Amino acid sequence: MLSGVKETRADKLFVLMNYIYLFIALIVVLYPVLFIISASVSDPKYVSSGEMWLLPKGLNLDGYSRVFGNSKIWSGYLNTVIYTVLGTALNLFVTLPAAYALSRSDFAGRGLFMGLILVTMFFGGGLVPTYLLVKSLGLMNTMGALILPAAASVWNIVVARTFFQTTVPRELQEAAHIDGCTNTGLFLRIILPLSGPIIAVMALFYGVMHWNSYFNALIYLNTESKYPLQLILRQILVLQEMSAETTGAAVSGDMAAAMNNKAEVASLVKYAAIVVSTLPIIAVYPFLQRYFVQGVMIGSVKG
Repeated sequence: MLSGVKETRADKLFVLMNYIYLFIALIVVLYPVLFIISASVSDPKYVSSGEMWLLPKGLNLDGYSRVFGNSKIWSGYLNTVIYTVLGTALNLFVTLPAAYALSRSDFAGRGLFMGLILVTMFFGGGLVPTYLLVKSLGLMNTMGALILPAAASVWNIVVARTFFQTTVPRELQEAAHIDGCTNTGLFLRIILPLSGPIIAVMALFYGVMHWNSYFNALIYLNTESKYPLQLILRQILVLQEMSAETTGAAVSGDMAAAMNNKAEVASLVKYAAIVVSTLPIIAVYPFLQRYFVQGVMIGSVKG
């Protein structure tokens, strides 16, 4: 509220309702995170029985020891880091110049190019033509199959273009040209240093997309040593579900106990792997939050 302006009862009620709503939203978002963290360090029998519902119960770190001792997870971790870094770098290399070019009012035919780009946002060839294209290019079972098809996002190009249109003054561009600066020099020396917020936003968007991606790897990769972390986690989830279904079958005695224990261990590994796989994104986000909020607001609200 502005200083010197008296709040009415309706204003106070509105603020109170906002706090209540935000508190409920915080609980809804935060509870699954706390549950997964607690489940990853709890005794699996308390998790499966529902006795552990928030705080850890029966401290058990076997899940993390199995995760860190699993060579497949480490291999998947390394592959995901490589795919994310190279993929995000390629995304920025394609998105930022394209968005800046489309933001220039003196770019002849920018309306036509923008229209052609937007068409791909609403109409796609589908899975089978894309698969045939990747196969014909010789990208099957290679890193390029995961990176090149996702080289640019139309939505991100539109957001970045709006940022350039509303943030970079045209007078600044004209002054640079008067001083003899070329378009390439203008983009590299002036535009990019002023575009920290949108670069951070695009890097975060693309980085999270690559980090969480598994479907393209499932379709195009057939060598386990090239699998990203998310595909390894999917295998763990599938094995855990199969173990649980098998445990529920009509078996008795020591076999049932052994199979139940195997299912509990698989569940523990699953929660530990989820925590380990999300830590990098959680660690990076606080450093980009300020730029993230600023870039999204400028790039999507104005214009």
